[in-house]
This record gives sequence, C-alpha cells and structure tokens, in this order.
Amino acid sequence: MIAIGEFRLHMINDSSIKVDPGGAFGLVPRVLWSPLMPPDENHLVPMIHNCLLVQAGGKNIVVDTGNGEKMTDKQKAFIHYERPNGGLLDGLARLGVAPEDVDLVIDTHLHGDHCGGNTRYDAEGRIVATFPKAEYVVQRREYEDAMHPNERTRATYFSMNYQPLVESGQMRLLDGDSDLLPGIRGVVTPGHTPAHMSVLFESGGEQAMFVCDLASYAIHFERLGWMTGYDVEPLVTLESKRRWQKWALETGALLIFCHDPQRPAGRYIMGTDGKPFVQRVDEAFA
Repeated sequence: MIAIGEFRLHMINDSSIKVDPGGAFGLVPRVLWSPLMPPDENHLVPMIHNCLLVQAGGKNIVVDTGNGEKMTDKQKAFIHYERPNGGLLDGLARLGVAPEDVDLVIDTHLHGDHCGGNTRYDAEGRIVATFPKAEYVVQRREYEDAMHPNERTRATYFSMNYQPLVESGQMRLLDGDSDLLPGIRGVVTPGHTPAHMSVLFESGGEQAMFVCDLASYAIHFERLGWMTGYDVEPLVTLESKRRWQKWALETGALLIFCHDPQRPAGRYIMGTDGKPFVQRVDEAFA
C-alpha cells in the first residue's frame, strides 16, 4: 500500500505478458535495451498490467481495468498471457473491495489491455458493466478515435469495452485536463495516443502520478528518445515526457508505471553523476 497524504493507493497486476521488443522499444537498438530488460530464450520481453485501487474521501477509485475476462484463447496465446496471482477482480477482493463497491473508474485510454476489464459477459452472454455502480471516465477524443480505428489501431480498440457504457450513460467523456475528485486530476499526456491521459494525486503536500503509457517502462521516462513502437505520435510523446520529467524532478512525486516488471514505482531524482534517473520504490502488489 502506498500512502499519499490521506490517500491509499494499491497496485494490482491484472496480468503478465511477453511481447516482441520491437513493440516495447521501437527504434532503440537491441545493444542498448537488452542489458536493461533481458529478453527470454524466445527473444521476448516481459510486461505487466499494473492497475490501481485508490481509496480517497471514502470512495474506491479504480485506474485502468487491464485485459479483463473476455479475451479468447487465441488472443491469450499470442501475448503469452499469465495471471499468477489472479486478475484485477482477485486483487480487489484481497483488499476487501467487491465490484459493487467501486465508485469511479478512470480509463487512461481505451487500448484493450487498459480497459478490457470495463465490461464482462453476464450469465446470458450479454456485455455488462463490470463495476455496476461506478461512473467511468475517459477523454472524449480518445473515445472518438477508438470508435473510428484505422489499420494501425484497430487491433487494440474493441468497442465492447466502452461503447455500451457510453450508450448507457455510465461513461462520462472528458474534454481535456479534468478534476475528477478532490486531489485527483486527469491530465492529457499525448503521444501514445493523441488523448492519452495520466492521473495525478495530491494530498497532504504529497504527490503521485500514474504515468501509464506516457512511459510504459521507467527507462522510457528517463530517456526522452526512447519510446515504444506502439506510440502513434512518438515525437509528441517525447515532448510530453520533457514536460513531466521537469515536474517530477521538481516535486519529488511518486511515479507509477503500468507495464514495468522491474520498477513499477519510483521517484525521478538527480543521481550523483548529475544525471536524473528513476529510483525504484519498493511497494508490494495487492
């Protein structure tokens, strides 16, 4: 559990996968990334799907919902999908939180590995909200892009994860940076997608940021020129990171990364060599 003032943040790993490093590191040469994230015998690198439960002001807030329960066996095999500790709902249960107890779901963006758990199949095979009493939020531009995917993006946008929620009125569309609850703010951090959103937390003079795919790994945050092959606007990602590097160094905020199995949380600090880096913060998953 992470304490940020009066807020309580719990990291929950929805699932673990293995991906081609061309996706994880894009144009970065293998000789540079491989000592930092060694590939396995099949030349794949690991990723986790870090979600958050935030307990603040008497409310339960979930940030991102992972892959969810609707994936096919073929989809799971393609990404070497595993759930050694169960998924998001199992993690919430270990914390004593049932789906009906969740008040707000914040979708950073609508890629399938971040919002697949928004909805589920009920006993009759219908798509229903996983968190029946929660309000869901996402950027309006992100929803519009997800509803009109192109050849590059259609493999990760699946309307069953979000369209039913918008049509029912359970998902609210945001227009830019938005205060979601006292001390919780969604900020647009474009690059991975044009309307990708990170989430800021501030309480008791302390700050944290759910970085999400602004920097999938901590090393992506440290190095401006490193970004994933999944980013649709990589040069925009670079400038977004430049802005938030400065903020992180000035504030000492805790940074929480969505896909990094080595440094899921850390602080961006100045090293003894005069170069800033992300110093790992040891926090256990729920």
